[in-house]
Amino acid sequence: MLKLRKIGFLLVLFLLCGGYENSSAATLEKATLAGGCFWCMEPPYEKLNGVKDVISGYTGGHKKNPTYEEVSSDTTGHAEAVQITYDSSIITYEELLDIYWRQIDPTDPDGQFVDRGSSYRTAIFYHSEEQKMLAEQSREAMEKSGRFGKPIVTDIVPASIFYRAEDYHQDYYINHKVRYKFYRYFSGRDQYLDKIWGDEKMTEKSAGEAKKYTKPSKEELKQRLTELQYGVTQEDGTERAFDNEYWDNKQEGIYVDIVSGEPLFSSTDKFKSGTGWPSFTRPIEPDVVVEKEDRSFFIKRTEVRSKIADSHLGHLFDDGPQPTGMRYCINSASLRFIPEKDMEKEGYGTYLNLFRK
Repeated sequence: MLKLRKIGFLLVLFLLCGGYENSSAATLEKATLAGGCFWCMEPPYEKLNGVKDVISGYTGGHKKNPTYEEVSSDTTGHAEAVQITYDSSIITYEELLDIYWRQIDPTDPDGQFVDRGSSYRTAIFYHSEEQKMLAEQSREAMEKSGRFGKPIVTDIVPASIFYRAEDYHQDYYINHKVRYKFYRYFSGRDQYLDKIWGDEKMTEKSAGEAKKYTKPSKEELKQRLTELQYGVTQEDGTERAFDNEYWDNKQEGIYVDIVSGEPLFSSTDKFKSGTGWPSFTRPIEPDVVVEKEDRSFFIKRTEVRSKIADSHLGHLFDDGPQPTGMRYCINSASLRFIPEKDMEKEGYGTYLNLFRK
């Protein structure tokens, strides 16, 4: 009798555990989107809250296991695309589509920007009838907005086999930063998106990120921040050189906005400037900081502020080391440091790629 009861208990426990695992997996879905060069389509999605994975690959054609050379020759029928695995309980398919339109020229039937040919066409590959309906509604809304000035030619077609691209294409914007930035600038993509979307453009950031990182009220900030932190971030103050928390910090990790938590800088770009303030050659992503002209103290300088919380961070100078030649001179009081070992549990796991050897 005891043995039967034990078996019965274990069976119930197994079913409960299995049910829990299936419930969690049930919210994971896939979205497959083609928007020209897949290098440029990964970054807008990879840092989103709710997105689990973004893979560059090939789909929509007839050739099995195609190579990059075969796809780019326009003989396979495939398009460069990204496949996004996301938790639909956190971020919706509609939000992914909203970001998608802000990455592409949907009026070009022959490619995207500098890349020409059918392998660089735009297309939404739907995985369900619901995705098809939402994609059609989204495309119709874009068409009616008149924003693009010409008819939208982006196809909405059933998803087919997705072939993962070669390893060197994955996370290209992280693993080959200089080449990626060079290519992206000269491709003409950002210039077009700036013209069409202006301040509404979403590249490295998105609506999902804006929801994740927010600025608390003035009253809450006064309670939460120290007097120095409030004075620096909210009143454009400056802390004392060589007498601040991170000027000599040598740990690996990332620096986030003390107000909103939005990621700003990485230790991989930190250097010893001799100024007594934390100094970086670049921000962690191209558009996480905003540059503004500062004419205080009767001199012209470039102020640096966080994009979402609008916190005063410091100033930008052009006397830094190569490869950027830039020095982002930042107040420690505007930052919170997250060591590499704590990044996953604090919700910044997607940036661990920066520390891969």
